[in-house]
Amino acid sequence: MGRIRARHRIMGRGKIKISRIENKITRQVTFAKRRAGLLKKTHELAVLCDAQIGLIIFSANGKLYDFCSDPLSMQNIIQKYQLTTGTRIVEQNDTEQLHGEMRRIISETQNLQMSLQRYTGEDLSSLTLGELNELEQVLVHASHNVRARKIFRENT
Repeated sequence: MGRIRARHRIMGRGKIKISRIENKITRQVTFAKRRAGLLKKTHELAVLCDAQIGLIIFSANGKLYDFCSDPLSMQNIIQKYQLTTGTRIVEQNDTEQLHGEMRRIISETQNLQMSLQRYTGEDLSSLTLGELNELEQVLVHASHNVRARKIFRENT
């Protein structure tokens, strides 16, 4: 006699495709539920394992949610992270210094582009007669150097 095997289907959660939720309301509800779950798990991990944890979450609207295993030590956790990884958070005065450096580099790049355009004959309208004569001499000298290099290559 053949055995009849009963198959029991175990119901469970199916896999979901991880992609952005297009419906705004559904996305907000999902964010709230998952945020709550993440905060709960973070708290449990901190209590069960005596771990130092700092969690920072910004919603799509820019609202801040955070958790720290010791409310007074978020700054300490961030500093420890920076020391361990060798990274650091950019401060306001660093940002201003970087902007100044960026402006200097942009200005230098523009000057170099103008010089290149002059040497290729693209932008000569703003040059004075003296500057045009000087440019001509530079180009004549460069032309002689190119010609000499060409002859040297042909003979070797």
